Amino acid sequence: MAFQMAVEIAAPADHVFAHVADVMTMPQWYSAVRSARHLGGGPGVGGRYEVVRELPGGPVRNEVEVTSFEPGREITLTSRTGPTPFVYRYVVDGTPDGSRVTLDGHISGEGLRGPAALLGGLAERLFSKGMKDNLEHLRRIIEAG
Repeated sequence: MAFQMAVEIAAPADHVFAHVADVMTMPQWYSAVRSARHLGGGPGVGGRYEVVRELPGGPVRNEVEVTSFEPGREITLTSRTGPTPFVYRYVVDGTPDGSRVTLDGHISGEGLRGPAALLGGLAERLFSKGMKDNLEHLRRIIEAG
């Protein structure tokens, strides 16, 4: 399932990008992420992280790699292991009132097991809604300073 969404944030683009591009901040604003651990590489392309997420079937571990990186503007995170394969590309652009974060995402529920696997496309739609909620939470955190 592919999706695109955006959020306006009343903060300078460089500040917003620094937060989005720091995978270690994900547990603060991404509701399913319980922890993130740097595995090596980076800070740009090739950086690898272990991300532990809480999904309907229980906790899962994904190894995530930074697969594209343009300092101050764009980062793409690609899962390399774990269920629910995903690619999230975040682009941060300056606006007259701050910045705009656009997320181009692709996620699949193909790795879900147990009762969660029966949800199929519904699970994918729930992931999309969850990502919109996460971007709103990111906005609130950054704007609160």
